[in-house]
Amino acid sequence: MTLITKPDTAHSRALVDAPGMAPVAIAKPNLMSVEDAKVLDVVKMTDLFKAHLNPGQLHFMKLLGFHKIKIERAEGMHYVDQNGRKILDFFGGFGSLALGHNHPRVIEARKRFQDEKRHEIGIAFMSQYASALAYNLAQISPGDLDMVFFGSSGSEAMEAAVKLAERAAGPSRPKIVYAENSFHGKTKGVLSITDGALYRGEFKLTDNTARVPFGDIDAVETLFRSDPSIGAIVLETIQGGGGINQAPAEYWQKLRALCDRYGVIWVADEVQCGVGRSGRFYAFEHYDVVPDITAVAKSLGGGKAAMAAMIARRDVYMKAYGTPKTAMIHAMATFGGIGEGCITAIETLNVLYDEGLIENSANTGAYLLERLEELKAKYPKIIKDVRGKGLMVGLEFHDFSQTLPMVLRPVVSVLDDKLKGSLSGFVGALLLRDYDVLVAFTEYNRNVVRLLPPLTCSRADVDVLVAALDDLLGRGIVSIVKDFVKSQVK
Repeated sequence: MTLITKPDTAHSRALVDAPGMAPVAIAKPNLMSVEDAKVLDVVKMTDLFKAHLNPGQLHFMKLLGFHKIKIERAEGMHYVDQNGRKILDFFGGFGSLALGHNHPRVIEARKRFQDEKRHEIGIAFMSQYASALAYNLAQISPGDLDMVFFGSSGSEAMEAAVKLAERAAGPSRPKIVYAENSFHGKTKGVLSITDGALYRGEFKLTDNTARVPFGDIDAVETLFRSDPSIGAIVLETIQGGGGINQAPAEYWQKLRALCDRYGVIWVADEVQCGVGRSGRFYAFEHYDVVPDITAVAKSLGGGKAAMAAMIARRDVYMKAYGTPKTAMIHAMATFGGIGEGCITAIETLNVLYDEGLIENSANTGAYLLERLEELKAKYPKIIKDVRGKGLMVGLEFHDFSQTLPMVLRPVVSVLDDKLKGSLSGFVGALLLRDYDVLVAFTEYNRNVVRLLPPLTCSRADVDVLVAALDDLLGRGIVSIVKDFVKSQVK
């Protein structure tokens, strides 16, 4: 296969569009086929990524060694690369792989759907698949969370949640409270309540927002009491990008009481921590509370479809969109509730319960935390903290200077801010290169390694990860740095 530059088609378009002229044949561009894509090697993939996708991102992929790998297939807990190497996946697509890679029941459900030539786009008609999935989510959701909106991404579901909250709160209460170190998406609406300078860039965002420290209930109460224009508060139940941060049960119970007292709508973002990841279907279920609106995505698609859902209390939903006049203000988009996506999610939810994966998340997650605590005790000068719930776990390293011999700390400490994330990056890169283990990172606290494996993860998988970490950290920081530097010059 030879790739050539795009032809100049301006002249041929002019001929086709010219009045009174007969149509001319449109030449097919030099397109790649599915088979062409399948056999691309790493060098050609890199060239195309650099030319057409994200040249800047390639810099970070090279640092971590990701640019050398072409994934040929994936199954269960593993990727398999171009050399037949099995890579243990503790990254989990940022929590998108509750069932693991290519779960056989999901593949079979999708195959039947395709073989029967079932309909995908059902905008003009009611969809039996969207209806059934909405019913299932209502059955799973506690309290009176039973009105559902479907989208394709967490950002889309959270946009729907925020718009619903604002309409239900009313025009006199447009202000939205969000938390420090929050991540709710990259589309412009939810970007306004995403607390990250990198993602915010220099975009002009909505200004009807107020920020509070995560987990500080006194700050929330002060805001509610002092500002009657506050209509909603939006919080991740467990902050993912912030570094796997949690608030105690007391916080969530007091928050529910405050929202009831002041008439504020509580939106719980469960895009990453939902669908069983925390050891309950929703993380807020650990605290015996129910929000007014929530959102799930990522694992809802079973690792095979882009699916997201907003689930709201009926009274909140009806207040915003409950009449024929208002029903279409924020109806589903073209691909909202698409057929194959819905049946994939239906099968995903059934597998989740049939195979006891929520319980496994709780039990194996507890074992993972226990094993990591052992490592923390063994390497107290390297590991600062271990935290999480279920199979959503953060392993936080000390600032770089604190991991070095005492004599070097004063000199290096002035660089700690610039070096944040370097140790987690070194560890992640070497885990992949030397131990065939893939881990994730966090957006804001860059010292944190994020562990979000499939909910099929076993104790044996945990043991492989912990043994790799133990062996790697046992080399000592100086050796880890030297090994990483060597990997960059090869």
